[in-house]
Order: sequence, then structure tokens, then C-alpha cells
Amino acid sequence: MRRGASAVRRRTRRDAPNLLDVAPIRVADWVTDGERLVVIRPRPRSRGLLLPLDWLAYFMAVRRIRLDEVGTAAWRLFDGARTVGEVAELVRDQFGDAVEPAEQRLGHLVRLLHRERLVCYRALDPLPPPGSEGRELPPERPR
Repeated sequence: MRRGASAVRRRTRRDAPNLLDVAPIRVADWVTDGERLVVIRPRPRSRGLLLPLDWLAYFMAVRRIRLDEVGTAAWRLFDGARTVGEVAELVRDQFGDAVEPAEQRLGHLVRLLHRERLVCYRALDPLPPPGSEGRELPPERPR
């Protein structure tokens, strides 16, 4: 190791997991809006000095993410039992050529959802405590 280099090694693309082999689990709640889903960003749960920064990031970020038809179909299949590759095959069967390239499209979606902490990877991330997995909420009543 070089002198002055950090002992903590930063994750590179070479170290990144093959997304087709991971099984994402939904950790955010969602509501159905017609035929599409709206994913609701969970509130921060951190403690200590990170709490104000997490709340600031929460208030500055989009709290509700509306998925398209393909994202909605994939979200419903992210149950922790199916890998992204298996979900890509099921989505391809449902939408045909309109979703191609399915693996790249779902890989981008899963990376985005993982970065935003809306899904976690079963084999790589610490699993959420039982009962804290995402769930479908009843639709909101008009005001």
C-alpha cells in the first residue's frame, strides 16, 4: 500500500457485484396510482451527528418516485427470491421488444433504487429487520 493511502479501499467497478445475480428486496413503501406505482422514500432513521444531514438530504430529495410500466412490473417482482436476471426474463416475456435491452434497463433501475436506499441486495447488504420490508399502502383519498 502506498504511503499516505487510506487503509479503507474504495469499491471499484471491478469489485461491484454482477447485478444479474443479486436478488433485490423492497424496503420502501408504495402506493398504486392507476396502473403505475409510486414509491415513497422512507424517513431517515440515523442517530447522532448524521441525523441533521440525513434529514436535510431527505427534505431536498424527491419523496415520491413514480415508476413507468416496466419499473412497476419489476418492482412487484423484487421480493428477494428472484434475481435481476430472472426479473429481466419475466419482464421481457410481459413487454416483448419494447423493454430491450432488458438487462441494461433493469440494471440501471436497480442501481438507482439501491443508491436511493429503496431496495437492498439480499446477499450483500444487511437485511432489514423483520416487519420493516416495504409494503403496499392504501390509496390516498382526494383532499
